[in-house]
Amino acid sequence: MPRPLLAMPGTGSDGDYVQRAFGTAAAAAGFSLVALEPGTDLAAGYMRALDAAARAHGPILVGGISIGASIAAAWAARVGPQCCAGVWAVLPPRSGVPGASPAAASATATADALERDGLSATLDGMSASSPGWLAAELTRSWTGLYPGLIGQLRGAAALVGPEPATLTRLAVPLAVVVSDNDPIHPAAVGEAWAKAAPRAAVKRTTLDVWGADPAVLGRLARAAWDEMHHPTFPA
Repeated sequence: MPRPLLAMPGTGSDGDYVQRAFGTAAAAAGFSLVALEPGTDLAAGYMRALDAAARAHGPILVGGISIGASIAAAWAARVGPQCCAGVWAVLPPRSGVPGASPAAASATATADALERDGLSATLDGMSASSPGWLAAELTRSWTGLYPGLIGQLRGAAALVGPEPATLTRLAVPLAVVVSDNDPIHPAAVGEAWAKAAPRAAVKRTTLDVWGADPAVLGRLARAAWDEMHHPTFPA
């Protein structure tokens, strides 16, 4: 039976996007992808799902995009190799408290707009200032997630990301994907994660490339994973 890979979407996104981002790469690597959906309690709900999967299947792979990557890495550091076999961390948004994190600021601003103006007007404003692919993607996911989306955005904005000091204790391989020109997910964050973790590899892309084809994210995560399992990679 294939080893499960439980993966979580970014803020305002959903399992459909995770499936498109990770599905092909997970299948090619021999993993069974489980794309988790956000709930009203966001991080706590994801953690419960990961705990339950590890109890049912033994050590599982975990992955995520943006805030999903933060939750995956934090869970892996907490439970250790008895429950987790590795992490696919795609576009990590921050380390530590939200502070001036662009991702946290964006989530808060969107939640404020939804409460003040409603879904339709917020979608219009987002679409007017976003690339076409992003406008289409968020229109689809926000429409499906609203009104629970507001609480999910506020939960994501308040989430404390894993600190490098935490990741130094990560006892499983960490595959990281960064985007060199994405202001919401600074490449320096993923680079710092990989530098801190005892066993990590980083792959790079750009916003226009993964925006046009979400499957790029999964392929790069798998490439980083495969690199760490190559005989020449340092143990």
